Amino acid sequence: MRAMVLRGIGQPLELETRAEPVPGPGQIRVRIEACGVCRTDLHVVDGDLHHPNLPLVPGHEIVGIVEAHGADVTTPGLGARVGIPWLAHTCGHCRYCATGRENLCDEPAFTGYSRDGGFATHAVAEATFAFSLEGFDDPVAAAPLMCAGLIGWRSLAIAGDGGRIGLYGFGAAAHILAQVCRWQGREVYAFTRPGDTAAQAMALTLGAVWVGGSDELPPELLDAAILFAPVGALVPQALRAVRKGGRVVCGGIHMSDIPSFPYQLLWEERQLVSVANLTRQDAVDFLAIAAKANIRTTTTVYPLEKANEALADLRAGRFQGAAVLVP
Repeated sequence: MRAMVLRGIGQPLELETRAEPVPGPGQIRVRIEACGVCRTDLHVVDGDLHHPNLPLVPGHEIVGIVEAHGADVTTPGLGARVGIPWLAHTCGHCRYCATGRENLCDEPAFTGYSRDGGFATHAVAEATFAFSLEGFDDPVAAAPLMCAGLIGWRSLAIAGDGGRIGLYGFGAAAHILAQVCRWQGREVYAFTRPGDTAAQAMALTLGAVWVGGSDELPPELLDAAILFAPVGALVPQALRAVRKGGRVVCGGIHMSDIPSFPYQLLWEERQLVSVANLTRQDAVDFLAIAAKANIRTTTTVYPLEKANEALADLRAGRFQGAAVLVP
């Protein structure tokens, strides 16, 4: 197999040839068809997330075909297309797992962080953390659903059922979530980097009722705002944009420091919350919605060997939608 490997924080990924991994008990081996490139991968490579299991194969938006079973595995069947997300393992017995909050597990493992991920031709995963993609016939289009879609879905659920939703940072997650919101009959207000007319134009094509820079206020107060841009300074700006009792959801795994702000921005029962990881039920629920809502992803495809280029383009914002590696 071929894999792009991170050997040191801040270093370019290196192409390596390895033996194909052997699935252990409870695991499957997948021949990877596509793997999305997520901002979390940037946080791993750049050292924003501490203690990755180096050397490491990044990548956690995996779509592939099951080609081998470990002991005691019968499903998903050989030849099935599956998606493998960020959450790779939970303990099953901590207080969070026992109460349906496995996303907060005390002893988790994560794909492309504590375990090798999808910037490769093959990967192994626990069978119970792989999700059927039957009916998703385009693996490139499906790859961003496995994190950008899932974390967007969880963020929207936490944001509540309000009709006016602001999305700060119109990248991979927001361009999927905007379609979900419009399918649900909500109004989308899209906030981009000031002057990013390309992202604003894309938001309008996906049904946003208003677009503007992240330094602007919307024409109407929002019921909720979701922050995908990892910029702490946007938190007080988003609080200014939501109504009394509104909610600001931080959807990223990492964010720059939040500056101090007047208590007045939080008063009147506004709420500031974060989203962490996902549950397997999130994946089941979201994939059903993605099919019903006919979600379409916008992707830029890179060969596996160009993973460093894809990461650099993501960092610089040189494409719309999501980047996807294809072996």
